[in-house]
Amino acid sequence: MVRSSWKQNHRSGQVRLERTDILTVHTSEQGPMIEVQVKTANYVGGNTNWPLSTKSQQPELSTREWFVMVVLPAAPFQIPRSFIVPRNHVAAAAWLAHVHWLTEPDAQPGTRNAGPSRSRVNVDGWARYEDRWDLLLSPTTDCPVVLPKWMQNASLLDRVARNPNYSWQHPWRDAPPTWSSRAFLAERI
Repeated sequence: MVRSSWKQNHRSGQVRLERTDILTVHTSEQGPMIEVQVKTANYVGGNTNWPLSTKSQQPELSTREWFVMVVLPAAPFQIPRSFIVPRNHVAAAAWLAHVHWLTEPDAQPGTRNAGPSRSRVNVDGWARYEDRWDLLLSPTTDCPVVLPKWMQNASLLDRVARNPNYSWQHPWRDAPPTWSSRAFLAERI
């Protein structure tokens, strides 16, 4: 973050420190203060993923809560990959990925019984958020939803989004957001 004009901030104000790894402020004159939670995963090819507990699935309490998902490379001399994702997007992705997997029609009955606290999201889930440090300058509510198409499709399935066996207290449950098109990629600074 230092390379991106961000510095640590030592004023806590109304920050929820129990779910914040880094509290930082942009170095510009009117730089916003943001709360960042960092999750790391070792590179294991296409199977790289992050466990996202129910704590990670809690909705944002401010429009300045972010996750930075980091993939540590296999070789120590390589640069880690970073994905900058609004908290609500992480919460939705964790829920959608897990309940979709849990309720897939072709799953053998009784073989998938892990609760939402065991959710995992694969690196492909964050692909369109890679190196989007520019997003940190805006409120999370201004960030377009660019999760994969399969998650968008899953969000429309009753067995996933409105499954009576799994309570989901997320703002997207009854009021899903507008999912962005590929134009988001062209907006990069």
